[in-house]
Amino acid sequence: MALLFIGTTEIILIALVILLIFGGKKIPELMRGLGKGTKAFKDGLNGKDEETESGKGEEGKNS
Repeated sequence: MALLFIGTTEIILIALVILLIFGGKKIPELMRGLGKGTKAFKDGLNGKDEETESGKGEEGKNS
């Protein structure tokens, strides 16, 4: 069974390829979207949604 170990050289090479593909201006936008997606995924696992965070779910509108 072969184990994959990624070293510093491989990480730098991958970063350079990503920089060449997407360009310097798109990378912050991609990272922001990745962060929002990760946060939404974690909130979904915890049972949170946008309505309960604002405090005005369906129950709050009817009372």
